[in-house]
Amino acid sequence: MKRRSFLAVSALGVSGTLLIPNNLLAFNRASEVVRLGGPVYGKYNSPEEWIQLLRKAGYKAAYCPVEPGAGAEVIRAYREAAEKNNITIAEVGAWSNPLSANSEEAGKAFKKCTDALALAEEINARCAVNISGSRNPAEWDGPDPLNLTRETFDLIVETTRKIIDTVKPSRTFFTLEMMPWMYPDSTQSCLDLMKAIGRKQFAVHLDPVNMVLSPSIYYNTGDLIRDAFKKLGPHIRSVHAKDILIRVTAPQVQFDEVIPGNGILDYPVLLKEIAKIPEIPLMIEHLNTAEDYKQAAGYIRKTGKSCGIDVSDTVSF
Repeated sequence: MKRRSFLAVSALGVSGTLLIPNNLLAFNRASEVVRLGGPVYGKYNSPEEWIQLLRKAGYKAAYCPVEPGAGAEVIRAYREAAEKNNITIAEVGAWSNPLSANSEEAGKAFKKCTDALALAEEINARCAVNISGSRNPAEWDGPDPLNLTRETFDLIVETTRKIIDTVKPSRTFFTLEMMPWMYPDSTQSCLDLMKAIGRKQFAVHLDPVNMVLSPSIYYNTGDLIRDAFKKLGPHIRSVHAKDILIRVTAPQVQFDEVIPGNGILDYPVLLKEIAKIPEIPLMIEHLNTAEDYKQAAGYIRKTGKSCGIDVSDTVSF
């Protein structure tokens, strides 16, 4: 998601034994697979060049390679390239504020959401994703006293229904990314929204870091992740990969987003849960350089290997 990378929450060889080479043992243990993805670095002007960049990064999942408004033939070419090369197009971003008090801004955001959902349907992405929106007049994705009210919950329900009913997707889904200061902010609020919206094509976009709202959650992220997959698993379309670290010298509770591996998020649990539903892509985000993404992917792959889960770039294309 294109927004601030800072999150702050205040107050808140034995004889007779058959010897098997270690590499073969590792291969046999890694029977589960997680599709890792992230942004590609480098220019591409064709599906073939896009695929080569994904190969270079070792990704089996990708963010949508084209923008809304691309021609039908261009969209079809990228869709077919992804299918041919076993690439999952994870999501189409619709980052905007359909809850804005500015009617012009809200109208543009609504169109961005419907355009993104239509593109996701056409290119066969797993979902289109946005935040629900903010009542903050200055920051499109910022906190506001009205965000976590029943009035705003009802407005999210109404707006999301209109987005889905306008596009009428049949194979993709519209999703709302979890955020610390707007709905959905938890597993329960996701369930509440799904029930209230009442649309089959509304689903879940999981971001565990954005659900860490307090030290009690921060020090128990494995429990958070297990609970989310237990209750939301069949509805999860895409997962964001990042990490979180508490500021130990701050006078109030403050969290920083950090490169995966530099924080406390329980990646072994996250990878094990995703591997139970192997079509779910895990998408790295919010980093600044290609080297940062390489470091993050390396940590996630190493962690997967230690758990018997294949997140490596050796999966054949």
